[in-house]
Amino acid sequence: MTTWITICDTCKRDGWDAETQPLTDGESFATLIETAAAGSEAVKTRRVSCLMGCVRSCNVAIQGSAKLNYTLGDFTPDAEAAQAVVDYATLHAESETGQVPYRQWPQAIKGHFVTRHPPLPDAE
Repeated sequence: MTTWITICDTCKRDGWDAETQPLTDGESFATLIETAAAGSEAVKTRRVSCLMGCVRSCNVAIQGSAKLNYTLGDFTPDAEAAQAVVDYATLHAESETGQVPYRQWPQAIKGHFVTRHPPLPDAE
């Protein structure tokens, strides 16, 4: 089952300067994540403008239908963090419930979890 990485492309970390940085930190992180996920059958990416986690910046949501979903933030937009997000999303895709055992988490995502959302109910 597909897991989506939803990437905030408007995130700006403290110190971001429009005069010296042509892209937001979120745009830079999105490009790195998209590159790391290229060719994956299990993981897809999409960009959105604002996940409303501005205090933490470089926010992503890991989402799958009928699974636990997660918001992560406070990343430095670099290749290591991007690969860790994709690696975690791949494990999420392989999990029936979306829960991934802590011992399997990539080191670079530890400490970046902000929220966990239960799956939506099938019926009202």
